[in-house]
Amino acid sequence: MDEQDYILFENYLLGELSKEEIIAFEARLENDSKFNESFKTYKELSSFLEHKFENETISTAFQNNLKNISKAYFEKQEAPKKRFKPWQYAMAATIALLIGITVFNNLSTPDYGDYANYDSISLTVRGEQDALLKTAENAFNTKDYAKAEAAFKSLMVLEKDNAELQFYRAIANLELNKFETAESLLTSLSKGQSAYKYKAIWYLALSSLKQKEYDACLEILKTIPEDADDYNKAQKLIKKLD
Repeated sequence: MDEQDYILFENYLLGELSKEEIIAFEARLENDSKFNESFKTYKELSSFLEHKFENETISTAFQNNLKNISKAYFEKQEAPKKRFKPWQYAMAATIALLIGITVFNNLSTPDYGDYANYDSISLTVRGEQDALLKTAENAFNTKDYAKAEAAFKSLMVLEKDNAELQFYRAIANLELNKFETAESLLTSLSKGQSAYKYKAIWYLALSSLKQKEYDACLEILKTIPEDADDYNKAQKLIKKLD
């Protein structure tokens, strides 16, 4: 993450962003999963450190150490419109350092983004639905998941039992964090006999992973059989979660 994002996180938590900045920030949280995860981590660490330091005087040595950590970055930036108080700079620098150490040592738990890798899709042509199918296909391939979901939803009015449409609509909803819709579609597929049966189970597990429901993710992964395409990936993820 860009260190500037940590300042943005802190200003958001302090309620110091303008209305327009808040709208832009929350839109980014909605559409950028890595930004969202970094914000959640920052917020958790911020809460811990604020509780720890709010009733204590931070020592001069500690302040100087943290200033050195962030000096190389902050000196290159223009002065922010709203300055942090000293303890806020200390908190931001500490969180940035802790996040960096965690990433460097690969100590973090598995992340949804590491496993949700989609190839470009090419939907089966069906005559009268060509235009809508192309819209769904292009939107999905360009990661415009909201537009893809709308197109898939319209297509399924006429073909509600089409496994291909169900699967990719589920993925679009998963990317949009609409877990209830995604999991309903995936569960239906996992209980059927289509070519997407075991793929659906894999993505049900990833849905739990994205929501940080690690125990649920683990249990779902264990139901993927050896002959499934995603079996090896499932086993590797199981080892990381165990």
